[in-house]
Amino acid sequence: MYEILVASVASLFLISYFIILPVVNYFRDPKGFRRYPALNAIAGFTDLGFMWEAQKGFRSKTLYEMHKKHPVIRIGPNSLSYGDVHAIKDIYGHSTKCTKDVFYEKLAGTHFHLADVVDKPEHARKRKVLSSAYALKNLEGWEHKVADKTERFIRGCDAACTAPLSKEFKRPDPKDLTFDYRAWTNFFTLDAIADIGLSERLGFLDQGSDRVLGETMDGKLHYVNYRECLHSTARAQSSIVWAYDWYKVNEKLTRLFSSRFRHFWHLNEGWNDIVYRRAKQRLARYEAGEKLDDFFQVLMEDKNGTPNNLEWGEIVAEVSIMLNAGSDTTAIAMNNVMFWLLRNPACLARLREEVDSVLDPAEVVAPYDKVKHLPYLRACLDESLRITPPTTFGLPRRTPPEGAPILGEYIPGNTSVSISAYVAHRDPSVFPDPERYDPDRWLQPNSKDMQPYFVAFSAGARGCIGRNISYLEQTVLLASVVHRYEFALPHPGWEPELWESMNCGAKTMPLKVWRRDLGAGVAAEAEKVEVA
Repeated sequence: MYEILVASVASLFLISYFIILPVVNYFRDPKGFRRYPALNAIAGFTDLGFMWEAQKGFRSKTLYEMHKKHPVIRIGPNSLSYGDVHAIKDIYGHSTKCTKDVFYEKLAGTHFHLADVVDKPEHARKRKVLSSAYALKNLEGWEHKVADKTERFIRGCDAACTAPLSKEFKRPDPKDLTFDYRAWTNFFTLDAIADIGLSERLGFLDQGSDRVLGETMDGKLHYVNYRECLHSTARAQSSIVWAYDWYKVNEKLTRLFSSRFRHFWHLNEGWNDIVYRRAKQRLARYEAGEKLDDFFQVLMEDKNGTPNNLEWGEIVAEVSIMLNAGSDTTAIAMNNVMFWLLRNPACLARLREEVDSVLDPAEVVAPYDKVKHLPYLRACLDESLRITPPTTFGLPRRTPPEGAPILGEYIPGNTSVSISAYVAHRDPSVFPDPERYDPDRWLQPNSKDMQPYFVAFSAGARGCIGRNISYLEQTVLLASVVHRYEFALPHPGWEPELWESMNCGAKTMPLKVWRRDLGAGVAAEAEKVEVA
């Protein structure tokens, strides 16, 4: 009898909390959000509605279709999504009163890093420490590391080369699809950020895989796959984080009842071990007196050699976000621009003509000074970032307790607000014919008018601090490979399989690759790349 009573009380509590109370709050409507259309039938009642969309794999595309008709959509009981680009300034601009949302606090570890810290003064302190390392003037110091990775990427391309594609057939033989551009661009960015950030050579481009040592907190070493651990972490977190108050509970529940999520969370532990191993090794070098030109050195002391005295947990957190955000988004961008160029041969031909005009036939790696100001090259990169931004989802912000105006309308305090880059970049009033890949749009006299609404790197004071390094890597690699190679997709209408977690990228992009005929005057050093 006692057990029945306890079960009845527990059931009544659960029904009241999860069903009755949300329904009562929906109709009570204390913030007046019922006037906005909801993302789906339950989004106005519970965050499970948005979690359901996240499970489908491309929630931003769903938002885009709805925002064609509705400038504001309710994506949760206390969350609003905007589709009007003029909301960007109100939500993310330098003068906004909105702060980072609770979303970031829920995903943070024991210490905040630059990307998830919510407190504005604390963010300013962190950004001041790191800004010198990411400054535009320091790019010259990183170029030789990017050039090194480009050479190694090219060696992998050379090894995968096949005979030229027959002019009679537009579809490569499946056995000639020897180069997964998505994987290799990720090997590139992982090797690059480890070298730039920690002076460590991971060797992924040399070995053609991302197998790497991780280390547990108790010192056990084991091998894991870098990308699998990173992407599984994002898949798990992006599926359940939206119910902020229940994030930790949902993490435990998914571990108990879902074999798929148990696998994700296991790989998340592998990601933590990757980060810990990298940070521990680099700290040992620092403590041994090595003065290395990398981000870690900047973390540890200022330009005068004065220690920053950061806690170990904060150091590990900064290494984590550097190895994550500093690699994955740029790799996705590199993959996407190649896809769009291959789908638009006229654009590729024009880009190749521009690159060939400044590079000698024998040049293997494009010197940054020669290609950094090529207008069509930059336009190709920006147009790819527009139509397929690596970070698609709306980076959530929170209105201040007193509320804030967005699009001229008062929004009550402590509300989650956002605008997806995928949605913003398809506003036809700013980007005409938005579904068309058109680099020329960035070369028109009025192209500066589009810049405030180009949010591939977010906007305002919380915009991506690493955009200069990302452009450096993208520019050098793209110029180098279009100069040296021809590529072909599996077939002319091929589309990548995309999945959106925190970022949105292709799973694979298998290509046929072969050497271009650069003429009889090509020097011997262009025939074979020697990498030290």
